[in-house]
Amino acid sequence: QVQLVESGGGLVQAGGSLRLSCAASGSIYRINDVGWYRQAPGKQRELVAVGTSGGVTHYADSVKGRFTVSRDNAKNTVYLQMNSLKPEDTAVYYCNADLSYYRGGAYYNRNYWGQGTQVTVSS
Repeated sequence: QVQLVESGGGLVQAGGSLRLSCAASGSIYRINDVGWYRQAPGKQRELVAVGTSGGVTHYADSVKGRFTVSRDNAKNTVYLQMNSLKPEDTAVYYCNADLSYYRGGAYYNRNYWGQGTQVTVSS
């Protein structure tokens, strides 16, 4: 079964760091473009970072200079390194990826969401 599994969230003090992981499992051929989103209580889900398969990255102004997207293709895993965390970064973080996978001798492309991981930054 193809899926994205997130890990790495937790409670951290302001100024601290966390690294979120998003691992693709199943018969994965390639992780294509990836987006990291977050949703704080009472707010809409927002896009905070993008990493393309070609290595291009984009960041929301609110996290630029503090968050970094990276990937390990051998492990089918993408990461979101979060430094200098602020209380306003508190949210559930989700990864979203276009995955190429094979099944029954054919290749498929489909968009998947991770299950989300809670990040809480205390002041």
